[in-house]
Formats: sequence, C-alpha cells, structure tokens
Amino acid sequence: MGLLTPKSGTITLKGRSIVGLPPHEIARRGIGFVPEERRIFPSLTVLENITFPVWGRGEDAWSLEKVFSFFPALKARANSRGSQLSGGEQQMLAIARILRAKMELILLDEPTEGLAPLLIRSIGVIMKGIKGSGLTILLIEQNTRFAVQFADSHHILHTGEIVYSETNDKFKDDHEIQKKYLGI
Repeated sequence: MGLLTPKSGTITLKGRSIVGLPPHEIARRGIGFVPEERRIFPSLTVLENITFPVWGRGEDAWSLEKVFSFFPALKARANSRGSQLSGGEQQMLAIARILRAKMELILLDEPTEGLAPLLIRSIGVIMKGIKGSGLTILLIEQNTRFAVQFADSHHILHTGEIVYSETNDKFKDDHEIQKKYLGI
C-alpha cells in the first residue's frame, strides 16, 4: 500500500509497478487496505463511515444495499457512531468501507485479531460471501483455522522470506509445515 518501501524486488498490479507510489495513488488503482487496527472514524456514524468517501471509483462503487446485504448488523447500527461499536462491528465497518469503494483487491490484515469466536465465525461467513462475489482478497492471518475456510493458497513468511507456498488442500494436509512454522 506504499506505507513501506521494499528493500528489493518489485510489486506490480496489472503488469505495472506500484513501488514508490503514495498510498492514495495505489488505492486509486484498485487496491484497498483494511489494517489490523481498523482505523474507522470514531466520531462518524456507520453510514457516514461507509459513504465517506467513495474514492473516485464512481459508478463501479458497490451500492449501500449491496454492502448492507453482507453486513446486516451494520445496517441495524447505521446511525451509531464508530466509537459505539464493538470490536467485531468495527472490523465489519472497516471491511464495508472498502467494499463500498469497489476495490479490485483487498489487503486484509489480521481481521480476527482480538475477536470472540462467535464474531470470528461471522467474519468468516462474510469473507466467504465476499470471495463468492469475485473480489480478490490477500489475507494476512495467524488464525489458520479461519484462513483455511476460504483460502485458495497459503504463503508462509519466516524472517521476512517466503518459506512455503502451496494450495489450500495441500496446506491442510501438511501437518509438518504447520507444526514447524505455526505451532499447530
């Protein structure tokens, strides 16, 4: 997302390098970022958070109706301020904002961090629906049980290097790798 500059290599989107671009330009090109700490606007209502702004994606933006179809709990809380939401609702709101902006790729950082098991299951159902809509998600997640529900592939980073890349099916069966790197 342009928050850190790579020490080596390149990052491309649709064959064009995005290294060195500022975050707002990367977002304009269709990459949305949902950070671990959510970064919603606490003084704005749910509705204001979702509708402010639609970052130049114009008519491609998801309608409020479509966004709320994925997040009925947010629709019920549309007039509540961000600061009044639970951690799970704030996570849903952060994801909803990106869907409203109609990004082509979502970078989703630790969406289950600090959430109760019931909320994790809710986020999982929502993520399956989002994936089913055709949106690409790059999920950074330590909760393996959550990730294997809808991942196509897994890449394990260890000391800054990719040490494992495999399909979801092969990863689920590779107990040695899971034990070695994930302590499972």
